[in-house]
Amino acid sequence: MYNYYFAIASQDFLIKEEPLEEILRERTSYYKSINKDIDFWLVLNPSFLNMPELYPVKKQITYKSAAIVSCDKKFIQWLKLRISFVITGNFQSKSLLKIDNQ
Repeated sequence: MYNYYFAIASQDFLIKEEPLEEILRERTSYYKSINKDIDFWLVLNPSFLNMPELYPVKKQITYKSAAIVSCDKKFIQWLKLRISFVITGNFQSKSLLKIDNQ
């Protein structure tokens, strides 16, 4: 099982109101500079919210959602500080395909 961490909000907020593209571009550059593989993804309308243990999170999201999902807990914690109006959480999955299958 793999541990995944996420920061989620409405698509309008996360994509249009926040400088998400800049944040992800900077993070990608940083990862390249330290030779680290990319371990984060932007997921629109994430299906992992259908997991029973994430029902409380799904209940809080009333619009189309977008999530940044990562294997790096510290990155998601940093993202929460950078973009304060997101919900963070975590889940386990056997593969990445489960979270990306929309």
